[in-house]
Order: sequence, then C-alpha cells, then structure tokens
Amino acid sequence: MQIYLDCIACFVRQALDAARLVTDDEKIHEQVVREVLSLAADLDMSQSPPVIGQQIHRLIRNLVGQDDPYHKIKRRFNNLALKLYPELRKQILGSDDRLETAIRLAIAGNIIDFGVNASVNESDLNKAISDSLAADFDSRQMQSFQDAIEQAEEILYLADNAGEIVFDRLLIEQLPYEKVTVVVKGMPVINDATMEDAVVAGLPRIIEVIDNGSDGPGTILESCSSAFRSRFSIADLAIAKGQGNYETLSDVNKDIFFVLKAKCPVIARDLGCEVGEMILRKSKSINDIVDLVKEAE
Repeated sequence: MQIYLDCIACFVRQALDAARLVTDDEKIHEQVVREVLSLAADLDMSQSPPVIGQQIHRLIRNLVGQDDPYHKIKRRFNNLALKLYPELRKQILGSDDRLETAIRLAIAGNIIDFGVNASVNESDLNKAISDSLAADFDSRQMQSFQDAIEQAEEILYLADNAGEIVFDRLLIEQLPYEKVTVVVKGMPVINDATMEDAVVAGLPRIIEVIDNGSDGPGTILESCSSAFRSRFSIADLAIAKGQGNYETLSDVNKDIFFVLKAKCPVIARDLGCEVGEMILRKSKSINDIVDLVKEAE
C-alpha cells in the first residue's frame, strides 16, 4: 500500500506522541517535529507508510536516547492481556465455532496499537472484546482460511503488537502447531512485539518463534534479515496481523491472510471497508488473478 497525503499528518502526530512519552523537554519535541517535516518534504509517496515510520522512530530513539520508548506501555498491556487470557480461552473452548471466536478475539486485540491511537486504555480493550464478539462479521473467507491452513505445510504468523500477542496466542492455539512459526520484530519500534513480548506471552513454550531482524513497523521485506526473507519465501501461507503488516505486504505476490481491525480512514479506504470493521481477507496473489481471468473467459 502506498503513502496517502493523509498519512503525513499522522506521521507528525505519532512522532510527537512518542517524544512526549519519554521526555517533557519541549525543545526535543520541536526538534522531532521539524525533523519529521523535513523527511516528509522529500517523501517518496510510492513507498508504504511503515517505510517512513521506520525512519521516524529511528530518529526519535536517537534524539531521546532510549532504545525502547514504549517499553512501559508494552509491559502494561502484556500484563493486562495475560490477566484476561484464562477467561477468553474459556470462551473459545465453549463456543460453537472455536476458530471464528479466536479470530474475533485476535482482531479485538489489534486495538492495542499506539502507532494509531496513543490513548488506548483498559476500558477501550474491554469494549473492543465485547464489540468483536457481538459484531456482524464477514465470514465468507472463513472456509478459504480453514482450507489454506489445512493445505499449507509451513505457515508464518506475523505478529503485530505487545499485549495483542497474547490475543494472537488464543488464535494460534486453534491452529496446527507443527506447521506454524510466529514472527516478531527484531528490534523495538513503537509498541510492536519483540522476542521479549513473545516470551512473556508464553509462545516459545508451545511453538517456534523467530524474529525478522528489522525495526520496521510492519514487514518491510528489504529491511528484514536474509534468514527471515528465506523463511518467508518458502512458507506456503502467511497470516499477517495488523495495519502495518497490511500496509507493507498488501502488494506482495504471496498467499497471505490479513487479520486486523481497520482503525483509520486511509486503511479503510484502501480495503474498501468502514472504519472499525473487522477484517479477515486473503491477498490477491498471481495465481488468484489467473483463476479470476479463467473464470471470466
């Protein structure tokens, strides 16, 4: 997905939010904003939004002298999600359709996104859970999702945020463990999940977890390690959580299921949905396009 003009204001807001998290020094706040505006002036609009997001957060970490400005927030939401985990797992096990319920809850966890909303709190998360369980859900792709999981030999689950990764575990527990590898970020960026968060969520005890070698907010393939790119290329299927992964992978020719909540108008416009809508959607790979052409003929 390319950068839209509306993204630029969001870049500035996100940068200022991050700077204010770690310092009250208004001179640094001003410097961060000026640097971001300078980056925006020479922006290649054909790139995905996380490409400039990566540059912005490198800049912020350098200016404020902290490797992980969001560490306290990540720890807080990991702990909150872990408290909710036992009851949410009971709801899945007691439901008529465990996989769909787990997907609904995984999408609810996608609200823990400080790149989009710097004021998420516990009540917001609880509301997201209740709304996701009750909302109308376009389940037309559920069968396609189940079929893809059954047919795949190697599946990559691309995690998104800390805290949310506990909700991801609820979905991962409904998948065939032996086929799935969870992928986290190689270095901190915003509140994205790293290996530390995967350990807190207990994932390495039940499944293989690797990192992508990158500090990009999403999956910027050219920024990832060669080891991850190799795994990505041979995987039969990727399950990509969150907006950042959608932004960076929506144009990649691969079988990918995007699982997210559309939290901003730009993403909603690109997806052709309403803001707040729950999304389970398969990417259009070359094979899919060929099949559509054949059907049209």
